[in-house]
Amino acid sequence: MDFINDLLGFLRVRKKFWLLPLILTLLLFGALIVMTSGSAIAPFIYTLF
Repeated sequence: MDFINDLLGFLRVRKKFWLLPLILTLLLFGALIVMTSGSAIAPFIYTLF
């Protein structure tokens, strides 16, 4: 949790709010790959990349 607080503090102080959508997109893609790695959907997800 300290990392998230530090990251949000950095974004707030440096006014780098444009990084927030990029970070969220990367987290969503990472979660999608991890959750579907053992399922039948995995071959269809990997063809997107």
